[in-house]
Amino acid sequence: MIKTIKVRLKPTVEQEKLFWKASGTARFIYNWALDRQLVNYKNGGKFISDNELRKEITQLKKLELTWLNEISNNVPKQAVKDLCLAYKRFFKKQAKQPKFKKKNRCKPSFYNDCCKLKVKENSILIEKIGWIEVAEHGRIPLDTNYNNPRITHDNKYWYISVGIEIESEYQELTNKTLGIDLGIKDLAIINTGEKHKNINKTSIVKKIKKKLKRLQRKVSHKYEKNKTKMKGGEVRYNKTKNIMKTEKKIKLIHRRLTNIRLNNIHQITTSLVKTKPQSIVIEDLNINGMMKNRHLSKAIQEQCLYTFTNILDYKTKFYGIKLVKADRFYPSSKTCSKCGNIKKDLKLSDRIYKCECGFSIDRDINAAINLAKLA
Repeated sequence: MIKTIKVRLKPTVEQEKLFWKASGTARFIYNWALDRQLVNYKNGGKFISDNELRKEITQLKKLELTWLNEISNNVPKQAVKDLCLAYKRFFKKQAKQPKFKKKNRCKPSFYNDCCKLKVKENSILIEKIGWIEVAEHGRIPLDTNYNNPRITHDNKYWYISVGIEIESEYQELTNKTLGIDLGIKDLAIINTGEKHKNINKTSIVKKIKKKLKRLQRKVSHKYEKNKTKMKGGEVRYNKTKNIMKTEKKIKLIHRRLTNIRLNNIHQITTSLVKTKPQSIVIEDLNINGMMKNRHLSKAIQEQCLYTFTNILDYKTKFYGIKLVKADRFYPSSKTCSKCGNIKKDLKLSDRIYKCECGFSIDRDINAAINLAKLA
């Protein structure tokens, strides 16, 4: 299986400028290719292949976009390929239609050719940028095949992620089966009665979110003070240096919240896998459908349920554990785990499941027990 290793880079000031130039190029070419596809579709044309778009970029390099010669040739090529793959996923109804990447909204990233990537114990060679020091020496193995190297920025540091092929660690597993019910009150409830708390309800996260709210309000007031009305009635907002400083603080807070939530998910999934169960059963949740509930959409988004299932998926594969996804319409919460009776009038506010047979249990634990029976 392919394992991804992510390592922090320590570029110089000049190298960091080249990083921003490469990530900006990748975003520009992605938007250019998307615009070409949309214009071609409106004119009644068919889908343009990535090979045709790459040939057009080669011609543009000679005529208009001469500045593309300063960047590695693989950066714009991969940006076109990423757009075409996104469109193919859209045609197969596996994802939404691709959108234009905004400068301040999208994550800065670009591709480096795996054949031209060279690794030493304390540094990495990036094409047309040079040797760059890494924070963790010896983390990336030497003399091996690298898959899909990507350089990304998380609003503070630059990272490189590389995929390497490894063998799965198959261990002696127990006969136990874990049923996991994902929720909003608690992130994960196990059929054994164990509950993993919602990290967003802790005092640390609440303090950070309070600070974030205060800074967002501050930025909003600054924008209102610096707006100017044009002749045609159009309102233009002037972005001052103080606004840019405050927005940078907001990005760092978002980064910290993301890292706290991701760290919590990694700790929970690792603890579940290390119990060495024979199989794990989880729900196949319709996250997009759940997000349409305006009362719960923010809480669902902060729980990162999709990320939880993805991380659990690759960790179970690594250890040889069978992961079963229950049917999306399986009534795990409404079914009695003792007699099997289905309570159709169960409400979301009913936290205790009370069956006609006299059985009473916490509804989340009841759902986890029912899920464990599907293995």
